[in-house]
Amino acid sequence: MTDDDALQLVGPRLRALRTERGATLTEIAETTGISVSTLSRLESGGRRPSLELLLPLARAYGVALDDLVDTPAPADPRVLGRPVERDGMTMVPLTRQGGGPQAHKMELPPRWQVGNTEQKVHDGYEWLYVLSGRIRLLLGARDFVLGQGEVVEFDTRVPHAFSNPFPEPAEALILFGPQGERMHVRARPAER
Repeated sequence: MTDDDALQLVGPRLRALRTERGATLTEIAETTGISVSTLSRLESGGRRPSLELLLPLARAYGVALDDLVDTPAPADPRVLGRPVERDGMTMVPLTRQGGGPQAHKMELPPRWQVGNTEQKVHDGYEWLYVLSGRIRLLLGARDFVLGQGEVVEFDTRVPHAFSNPFPEPAEALILFGPQGERMHVRARPAER
């Protein structure tokens, strides 16, 4: 529905609200300070509704402005992304909009290690919160074991790798910027 279509439907809505309440144009004019002729032209579509006319009418009828102009219902806010599995790890998208920070739930099966935990780098910044289990984070020369409720944040230009060498599964929330969506590249050139 276009904006013009929505505005053309305002007149019939105003008339329906007035007749539902058993009010006359004169009574509504006295309540709102809008002339009877202006109200009549609004209801018949002879006058284009404006914000300064619709606000007092919405108050007089006790309805939201959105109800007068019949704005569309907001889109379904649920994120219905499909989980992606890579090398046994599952990433569940928790955001649907591209271009900004992205949130994912990361699920690591027991004893999950890829490529002997070769550290990777990429542009961006990451934030990770461990929901359950334990996750090993190699960050440059440092080695961390993160447990439930622990949080890390780091510049992803520092070589890093995640793994779950433990006997129980692990889950985490992970946030990263648009650059983090790109494929990881090697931190150091491959040996020949």
